[in-house]
Amino acid sequence: MSKERLFGKTLNELIAVTWQTGLPGYAAKQIADWLYKKEIQSIGEMTNISKKMRELLSADYEIGLSDPVSFAESTDGTKKYLYKVLNDKYIETAFIPDKDRATICLSSQAGCKMGCLFCMTGKQGFQGNLSSNEILNQFRSLPEYSRLTNIVYMGMGEPLDNLPEVLKSLEILTSSWGYAWSPTRITVSTVGMIDVIKEFLDKSRCHLAVSLHSPFDEERRKLMPVQRNNKLKELLELIRNFDFNSQRRVSFEYILFEGLNDTPLHINELVRVLNGIKCRINIIRYHSIPGLVYQSPDNKSVIDFKEALNAKGILTTIRASRGVDIGAACGLLSTKEQNKTNK
Repeated sequence: MSKERLFGKTLNELIAVTWQTGLPGYAAKQIADWLYKKEIQSIGEMTNISKKMRELLSADYEIGLSDPVSFAESTDGTKKYLYKVLNDKYIETAFIPDKDRATICLSSQAGCKMGCLFCMTGKQGFQGNLSSNEILNQFRSLPEYSRLTNIVYMGMGEPLDNLPEVLKSLEILTSSWGYAWSPTRITVSTVGMIDVIKEFLDKSRCHLAVSLHSPFDEERRKLMPVQRNNKLKELLELIRNFDFNSQRRVSFEYILFEGLNDTPLHINELVRVLNGIKCRINIIRYHSIPGLVYQSPDNKSVIDFKEALNAKGILTTIRASRGVDIGAACGLLSTKEQNKTNK
């Protein structure tokens, strides 16, 4: 019988563990300290808890950390790690060093149910939600863990489709009893799920990134089927009316597809629909995946698109392409491993 994992539990959940185990209530903060600050590997290392109590705890619980099963490294220093989750599924995690920054890109689901046409993860279908343990294990078990300066929830899956576990992981990352990271160092991405985005904004202080990709409803729906139930106008009104403080940022991700969403008409419509929202647009070059005909515009066209938006008053940047030689498109590495396992 497998033991329950302590790593990934919030302070309230650890308090419940102490009650069930017969430990004094104050032991919950001691356990949290060992898990998230002293970074132990076993319950036996919790030396300020009596040996008898550690034995009681060990009967039903374990720390619950696991190393990546493999990785690939790019010539630009980017690494993609493969983790086994949900017993027999695989997810990938990216480590992206950049001068004085080092970012980890976390996955929140195995596969994805959103079905975005340009995404390899979506082609896997939905395989399951990751627990807070499995989300944070990517962070804690990363070999470059001590170098990290930023976290983005932009890996496999839709974070807001797994909101309870994502919020738990964010609580642990940002709480004083946890890792005590500033929320301004963490960004959570979403396709724009209107029914839960308000809950995320209310319950978290982390940055928000919205996958936009087109300012036109019909065109966006073709790229992102979830748009059928999440109209762009309603989504933008929700964001426009939310009281963002000066420390919190909202940005829009915009993958450029040649001849599809890169015209002057798109520039003008972006300016119109984003009017009144203090935001940034991050332009992303499309990385091709097998079986799709989409292409990225040439470099000059990408720069011209960016400069046109900046000239119209929308802060726009181009995200540097990283890890192209190791399959930069999210989902390629895990799909390859899944196919190998299923043979």
